[in-house]
Amino acid sequence: MPSGVDYRELEGSLPAIASLNASYSQASLSLPSPYYPPLPPGERKAFSDVRRTFCLFVTFDLLFITLLWIIELNISKSIWISLENEVVKYNFESSFFDIFLLAVFRFLCLQIGYAAFRLRHWWVIAITTLVTSAFLIAKVIISDLFSQNAFGYVLPITSFVVAWLETWFLDFKVLTQEAEDERVYLAAVNAACEPAPLISPRAVSDGQFYSPPESLAGSEEDLDEEGIGRRAVTEQDKEFVRQGREAMAVVEQILTQEENWKFEKTSELGDAVYTLEIPFHGKTFILKALLQCSAELVYQEVILQPEKMVQWNRTVSVCQILQRVDDNTMVSYDVSAGAAGGVVSPRDFVNVRRVERRRDCYISAGMATNYISKPPHNRYVRGENGPGGFVVLKSNSNPSVCTFIWVLNTDLKGRLPRYLIHQSLAATMFEFMSHLRQRINEVHVPYR
Repeated sequence: MPSGVDYRELEGSLPAIASLNASYSQASLSLPSPYYPPLPPGERKAFSDVRRTFCLFVTFDLLFITLLWIIELNISKSIWISLENEVVKYNFESSFFDIFLLAVFRFLCLQIGYAAFRLRHWWVIAITTLVTSAFLIAKVIISDLFSQNAFGYVLPITSFVVAWLETWFLDFKVLTQEAEDERVYLAAVNAACEPAPLISPRAVSDGQFYSPPESLAGSEEDLDEEGIGRRAVTEQDKEFVRQGREAMAVVEQILTQEENWKFEKTSELGDAVYTLEIPFHGKTFILKALLQCSAELVYQEVILQPEKMVQWNRTVSVCQILQRVDDNTMVSYDVSAGAAGGVVSPRDFVNVRRVERRRDCYISAGMATNYISKPPHNRYVRGENGPGGFVVLKSNSNPSVCTFIWVLNTDLKGRLPRYLIHQSLAATMFEFMSHLRQRINEVHVPYR
């Protein structure tokens, strides 16, 4: 291959954005991440810490505006005379009483919505912020508050800023964190329902897992004779096999064109992202990384059992095998976590994937397909993957290291700016490598 580098291990599309047909190693059933340990199902909190903080901030909003209003009432006249002028003889142009009522309105709506009913949607705060903004803008345009004292500036500005801070905190902190906690919790519940490993973590071998039979590169065996167990029987199954072989051929072509890869960016650990324009498929992202572990370990963690990947990979919320067509081909369903700070919402993908074990590498290549029992869901935007996958290259000189390559071609659909998509994909690839290295550190046993 070009540059003297053999690329031989490839698996699936973007885990956060694409379909992963990977297999989770039985080496451990540890929970997703030491930084986000989920509580056992019986001890799950009914009211999250971040939501409690939000409710405290809403209470602070009411108390702070109330305090400012009381100070304003007592600044020039006695508080009782000021109360009579602003409440009993209320005048829109000169009274601050309505700004206090606006704070009460926000407090009641938000506490009822997010404390009493524990809503997980932004519509309540959208209404309160819209009403607050519209009222305050009208207030400062029509009224003559600015001519009275400094509170003519302080109260409207403070109320406006606090309302938008509440919106930001709920949307980017509360809802995002609770969605992540929910994903981790469900992964923990699924893991708890599975039998625990009978042996302690150690280096694993091919015989411990279901694996596709070893394939010879470039072999052209008949589709019906492929594999030693499952076989494609129906016309739909044969179409899945054909699509998998097509994706594999495109990925192999990409790997032979390394001299044409365009460098995009690198991470602190030396992982590099490249791009390549592919006819009929457009811009393809390629990540290349060196891992300090055996190729077999990466193969088992990333390729064989995707259902368990959600326990350590925070870029995906669902990984599911819908059908194993034959010993080399499967159909998978994946849901990505949100990206770019929530700007890119979760996507779901249905992919067909072909997995091959070769003497010097492991390859998993796939692309989008149609699956009757998994139509688009109104909860997610259905993305579409072009040919892509993962490659894990064995080292001829050092079996305790390997090269990992991820080829990603995806269309996230929706109305997203192209530059935002490209930034999101590269960032997600680096984030996935971070989670993968952390997983390897948890289960890796030095090669002997």
